[in-house]
Amino acid sequence: MTNLPPSGVNLRGAVDLSSLVNRAAAPAPGAPAAPGAAAGGPVPVPSLVLEGTDANFGEVLELSMTVPVIVDLWAEWCGPCKQLTPVLEKLIAEFDGRIVLAKVDVDSNPQLSQAFAAQSIPTVAAVVGGQPVQLFSGAIPEAQVREVFERVLELAAQHGVTGTAQTPAGDDAPDEVAAALPAEPELPPHHREAFEAIERGDYDVAISEYSTALAKDPRDQMAVAGLAQVRLLARLQGKSIAEIRSAAAAGPDELDAQLLVADLDLSGGHVEDAFDRLLTLFPAQDAAGKNTIRERILELFQVVGLEDPRVPPTRSRLTALLY
Repeated sequence: MTNLPPSGVNLRGAVDLSSLVNRAAAPAPGAPAAPGAAAGGPVPVPSLVLEGTDANFGEVLELSMTVPVIVDLWAEWCGPCKQLTPVLEKLIAEFDGRIVLAKVDVDSNPQLSQAFAAQSIPTVAAVVGGQPVQLFSGAIPEAQVREVFERVLELAAQHGVTGTAQTPAGDDAPDEVAAALPAEPELPPHHREAFEAIERGDYDVAISEYSTALAKDPRDQMAVAGLAQVRLLARLQGKSIAEIRSAAAAGPDELDAQLLVADLDLSGGHVEDAFDRLLTLFPAQDAAGKNTIRERILELFQVVGLEDPRVPPTRSRLTALLY
C-alpha cells in the first residue's frame, strides 16, 4: 500500500529532508551530476542506480527537481531487501531514464534512515521536485512495484518533473542497463509458481505452492519466509484499513480482530507496534489463544526477517511470557 498523495496535493511536509540539502560542498563519489537542464530535458547521471548517502543526498534532491528519484532504504542483513532490490533495479532499467533509483544503506546512513522515518526495511520512498513521498514498506510483487512507479511518474508530471536521466553511454538503452545488472538466480519450480501466483493476486495458489515446497524440503527457508509473507497478504486481502482498525477498536478483547490489526501494523512498517500489541494481549488468553499468538509472532518473524534487530527482544519477551 502506498502513501502517494492525490492529484494536486502539495508534496511538502511528507518527510523533513531540509537538513540534508546542501550538506556536501562538493559531489561525493557516486553522486549525480547537477541537473542544469530544463524540466523536460535530458539530465546527465553516472548511472540509473545511484548510491545515496548522508553526504551526497543534497545532489540527489537536486536531481529530483528534473527526474523523479526512487529511494530504496535497505541493509545487508535484511532478507526481504534482497528480494525487493533486484525488482527495483530491473524496473528502473525498463523505465528508460524516466526514474532514477537511489539505494541507501540504513546502517551506514543513519540520518537518511531517520529522515525517511524508516521504521522497518525495506522502505521505499520517492523524491519529486525536492520533496519526499512515502511509498511502501516490505517486499511486494513486481506488478505492484510497477504500478507504484507509474503513479510516481503521474505525480511528477503534475509537478512539472518530466526530465530523463542519461548515462555517459548516451542513449541509456534499457537492455544495456539491464545487462549490467547481476543476473537473478533461477527460482525452484514451486517458488516460481508461488511468485507468479502472488503477482496475479492468487494467494491461495501461492500458499499451496510454498506448502508443497516445504513438504518436499522442510529446511527450505525461502519457502518458510515466502509462506509467512503470502499468508499475511491473504489475511489482509479485500479488507480496508478503516475496517480493520474499527473492528480492533470495537473489540479490544477479540483475538481475531487484534491479530488482524497487528498484521496491518506490520505490513505498514509499524513492526514494534505489531509485536507489542500481540505480547500485551498474550497474558489474558487461554491456552489455545496463547498458542495462536505465539504461532502468529513466529510467523511474523519470518515476514520481517530473522536478522531484523527487533526480533531478538520480541523473542525474549515471548519466552518470558511462556515460562
